[in-house]
Amino acid sequence: MPRQGQSVETCLVTQWFKNVGDTVEAGDILFAYETDKAAFDEESKVSGELLAIFFEAGDEVPVLENVCVIGKPGESFDVLKPKGTKDVSKEQSSASPVQSESSHQDPVKPVTTRDATDLKKRISPRARRKAMELGVSLEDVRGTGPRQRILEKDILQNFGNRPRITPLARQMMEKDKLVYDAEKMGRGSRVTTKDLSSPLKDNGYQKKPHSRMRQIIAQNMHRSLQQSAQLTHHISADARKLLHLRKIVKDAPGEYKDITLNDMVCYAVVRSLLACPEMNAQYHDDAVWQYASVHLGIAVHTERGLMVPTLMQAETYSLQELSDQLKILASACQTGHVDPDLLNPQSGTFTVSNLGAYGIELFTPVLNLPQVGILGVNTIQLKPVDIGNGSFGFVPHIGLSLTYDHRAIDGAPASSFLGSLKEQIESFNPGIE
Repeated sequence: MPRQGQSVETCLVTQWFKNVGDTVEAGDILFAYETDKAAFDEESKVSGELLAIFFEAGDEVPVLENVCVIGKPGESFDVLKPKGTKDVSKEQSSASPVQSESSHQDPVKPVTTRDATDLKKRISPRARRKAMELGVSLEDVRGTGPRQRILEKDILQNFGNRPRITPLARQMMEKDKLVYDAEKMGRGSRVTTKDLSSPLKDNGYQKKPHSRMRQIIAQNMHRSLQQSAQLTHHISADARKLLHLRKIVKDAPGEYKDITLNDMVCYAVVRSLLACPEMNAQYHDDAVWQYASVHLGIAVHTERGLMVPTLMQAETYSLQELSDQLKILASACQTGHVDPDLLNPQSGTFTVSNLGAYGIELFTPVLNLPQVGILGVNTIQLKPVDIGNGSFGFVPHIGLSLTYDHRAIDGAPASSFLGSLKEQIESFNPGIE
């Protein structure tokens, strides 16, 4: 099991893409796994046969522990088996020497499985082991070998024609009487916990189990509100400078990459944090830790849930570089390849969460502890402003919502930070004209 970041001690196996006995090529995806915040696919580094699987979907596996073995058919792997895992070496060793599935010389041994129909069928040793491993009833399996002998490929074909249910999903189905939509499950698909729901009742609702990611998010949010003194200030800033620069970027796509309004706000946030270091900090039991560099957290919405990766030393980047780096981080979160260490709240000193694209006019972001501040970016609205000579005009303003930990910082310095940010936005000048 790979170590995805220094803070990760265990990973959860979520899905296997190969079965014991399958031929594996270097680069094939073996299994999927996840940490508290990110999901990954593990590729095979070598070619060979998958001799053993030590952990099933739903198992929590320590990092650097052996998960499976790839080698030559019949090769011993006893020394590689982790302590406390299922002893499958005897099942595998009986396959040595490996006999051809199509050989007429294979002896037909008595079958001792629970399925009585097995006694009436001719079946190869490898097919027998595969049927027992996968829990396939031989009653519905039609042999394609000599004299209708059942081969391993017949077992796999029968098994592949129906959805496979992960152990964790099966456990939840039995415990909570959950079901999955068989019509949506294609041939050889795998039923996981996210595919489960309660059947529709007369009261018209479905019960959808919490994913592991949702459980982690819920715990973090609840802990944040329980263990800190959170207060939110709201302000708006004249957004004409931002919109003007955004137009320049759009009109010159060859000269500038796609710099967004959020990139500009983040650039202004970094400058304001350097001017107001009280906000660029973390609250710990022994002291408040103020940082010289800005390690900026960015809230990213993914299909699995909210992730907050950190851009380290954000003050070292130009606006264009900052924009590029934020897109790289967001993409890594979306694809599940982000470094878990960057998702640790301890790695960041301040967070930005932008809901402006959803038309949100005002909201209260929740602190990403132990950070002492988080900025909520709202949508741009037209506001009446005195433009001089007794005249009023409508000017676009962007809403800014700052939540801070009152244990670490008082209202005056928090308001000073918002005032600095407002000034940075209204006089925005990153050198692009």
